[in-house]
Amino acid sequence: MVFLTILLGLMPSMLMVTLGGVVRKRLSVNAWQGLDKLNFEILFPALIFVAASGRPIAPRDILSIGPAVWAMLTAALVIGYAARRFGPDRFVDFAGAWQTAWRFNTALAFVAAATLSEPPLAELAVAVGMAIPLANVFAVSALSRGQGSLGQTLIKVLRNPFLIASVSGVIVGVSGLQIPAPLMAPLEMLATAAIPVALISVGATMNWGALARLDRFSGILVATKLAILPALTFAACLLLQVDPVLARTLVLFGALPTASASHVLAAGFGADRELSATLVAQSTLLSAATLPLWITLIELTF
Repeated sequence: MVFLTILLGLMPSMLMVTLGGVVRKRLSVNAWQGLDKLNFEILFPALIFVAASGRPIAPRDILSIGPAVWAMLTAALVIGYAARRFGPDRFVDFAGAWQTAWRFNTALAFVAAATLSEPPLAELAVAVGMAIPLANVFAVSALSRGQGSLGQTLIKVLRNPFLIASVSGVIVGVSGLQIPAPLMAPLEMLATAAIPVALISVGATMNWGALARLDRFSGILVATKLAILPALTFAACLLLQVDPVLARTLVLFGALPTASASHVLAAGFGADRELSATLVAQSTLLSAATLPLWITLIELTF
């Protein structure tokens, strides 16, 4: 039952990716790149801000959940680097793919959480809000490497739309401020458009012939995100006897597929967008099998 629920939850995303593959030739390469730019600068920053600011964040939640998700992101970054020797020669192309080992799909997080008997929605919102800034610092830092001095890289990190949106959203969430509805409504409209546009672009960019052919490079990155990270998190929660609600939140967070915007960020820095888009599709498609298994394990254990 759980497996079917998650599969049905993922199906709309799969269909959007498929649609991109069907219509890819109806738009020029420049048009698809323009859509990526729109997502990078406007649509996904709006989605990130809305997700991080939409629920109040208690300081005590930050102190317990924040360090845990930061440790998980760091572990995924380190483990995913094992793929370096099998990857592309240009570091920026590798970085565009490497980021898929630790970034996560925010939209699917709440779809997956809703399938649990006791959904930890508030705790998951905190995890997402605290993880987005560090995930993007890691990604932007890697993609910026070698493209200028340390100061220039730092400026790129600080000016990144994803980072600005996530930090701003966390600040609003912690403060408890309510943004007036007339100001929030346009942001929510932009946020609603972000995921469909990104998924269609993924489908249009992706090399569908390579989707089912995982090699050592993509296999390491996908396995890090879908198997190794949730397994380490699950074991740590059992060993440290973590509170059940927190354990459910962390294992579910660790089991999420990579962010559908990963190829957007990669393209923004001149990395191989087709490679990262293919990894996004592989991670999302395979999560239709792995995510229900992790959710079942969560239900049986915590």
